Parts: sequence; structure tokens; C-alpha cells
Amino acid sequence: MNRRDAFALLGGALVCPLAAHAQQEMPVVGLLSNRAAAESTAITAAFKAGLAEAGFVEGKTVAIAYAMAEDHLERLPALAAGLVGRRVAVISASGGIAAAKAAIAATKTIPIVFTNGTDPIKFGLVKNLQHPGGNVTGVSLFAAAPGGKRLGLLHELVPNAASIAVLADPSNADAEAKAKDLAASALALGVKIETAHVRSDAEFEPAIAAAAQRGAGALFISNEVLFTARRDKIVALAARYRLPASYAYAEFAAAGGLMTYGPSRNDGYRQSGLYVGRILKGEKPGDMPVLQPEKFELVINRRTATTLGLDIPPALLTRADKVIE
Repeated sequence: MNRRDAFALLGGALVCPLAAHAQQEMPVVGLLSNRAAAESTAITAAFKAGLAEAGFVEGKTVAIAYAMAEDHLERLPALAAGLVGRRVAVISASGGIAAAKAAIAATKTIPIVFTNGTDPIKFGLVKNLQHPGGNVTGVSLFAAAPGGKRLGLLHELVPNAASIAVLADPSNADAEAKAKDLAASALALGVKIETAHVRSDAEFEPAIAAAAQRGAGALFISNEVLFTARRDKIVALAARYRLPASYAYAEFAAAGGLMTYGPSRNDGYRQSGLYVGRILKGEKPGDMPVLQPEKFELVINRRTATTLGLDIPPALLTRADKVIE
């Protein structure tokens, strides 16, 4: 691999795995992400599937330059600038709002397709969902009050939990909005929530252990990039401390988590790849509506419930989109 195939910026990886002559013959898509490559296998595959739907296959009709921040958000501006300097055809900004903002700050001309779980209008990514204008569009996995709905489902599953511990990352731009949503929902449900702020991998176990020691009846994992990337560890810790837990994405239930409620991330990234492909064919991002999830899925892991000694209410099982036996 030569210098034209791969280079790194500030410890993040910016890699295009194709030969120089191939890069000259096919468009290059910049994939800018908060995450590490190893943590993004499934969603990257979904993104590529969307690209393929539009007729673009990596290594044959499109090249992908991977710019992964490895969970170090401060690296994103330089990584975005590197993609702009490479004159990529489109930037896919995924993994969180920070990646989208870094891309938008880096260019006003290169098309940008974001994929994240925040409100794109509230946080200034676009001014209008139907007609975003400019060089930006994307896929928003955000929906009104998803945290409150999920808290209600957890309370339905564990009705005797008078106190629920919430794990949240305060560094996220929408942390305050999420906290207000949960506080209002908790008040309506008549349950007490205690929030533990977690900013790094090392803080997960102390936070969950402390929640168990305080007598929390359940655990609510906020929808954060840091947490999604550490889902196996969090699920294992919830099991170790015997805390019924709710998560945002179905991948947590597949890893052994008790309950998830939220949009399909994989489908969202597939749609994002399809949007990038359409732009490569000539469509303008400003004319392409920001896509939003049409369906939220409830997944319950019955095996985990049995291990915790929980009886799942029949009405909840009936509403579940998937039950893991």
C-alpha cells in the first residue's frame, strides 16, 4: 500500500484500499465517523449494501476513504479536512452529531450525507427536513421523545423498580435535551431516576456497580455512540450486577441485553448508502429530504429475562416485534 492508498491524521485512520490508477477512474466516497473501524463492521456493511443498491460496489465502481476518529472527537476536524483535501465526491458523516458538524465546517461544496440519532434541525445540520438546501442531507434516527417511550416500556417490564439508574454521556450535544425528556417521563410514571455520567470505557463498571449498591431496580442506557460501541461490555456488566436494562438498538438484545426499543440502525445506514449513490449519479443533496425512521422495533430477550427471574407481561410480549428465546 503506497502513500496514495493510505494515510493517517492525528491517530485516526484515513484509508483508501485501492490502487492509484483505480482511484483516478472511480469516484471516492469519504466515510467520516466518530467510531473505530472494528466497532463499525455491521453498519459499514449496511452502508455498502445501500451503495450497491444504487449500483456502486467498493473496489469496482467506487472507492471509499475511511476516516475513523477511534472515539476521539477532537480528531474529526482534521479528518474532515483531509477528506476535503483529497477532493472526495461525497462525505458520509456517521456515528454522531460531531462527525456531521466537522464535515459541514470543512466544506460548503462537497455533498454531505449524515447519519445519526439527533434532531438535525435543533442542532443546525439542516434548516428544513423536506428541503434541506445547500450541500447537506442525511438520515436521522431521531424521533420525538424516544427515550421517554423506552423508559415507559422498561417500567412496564419492571413495575416494582422504584428507582431506575440512567447511564448518560454528558459530552454529547443533545445530553441536556435527553435528560429533560427522561425527567418528564419519569415524573409521569412516578419513578425516580438517578443519572450517572460516563465519559470513558473505564467508567462503566464503577457506574453500574454503584447503581446496584444504591438499590436501583433497573438500568436505562442512553442512546450514545460511546455506549453502542461498548455494548458487549455493558450487557455483561448489567448481567453481572443483575440489573434489568433497556437499550436503544436491537444489537444490544442480540448481545444478551434484556430489552431494546428504537429504529433499525442497519436499515438507516443502508438508506444512507443509497443516498450517497444517488448523489454520485447526479442528484443534489439539498433537494433530497432528510430521511427519518418509519418504524421503531421492540425486541425482548426472554432468555435474559429468565436468568434475571423476570416474568414478562403477556401484553408486552404481544407488542414485541421480536422475542429472543
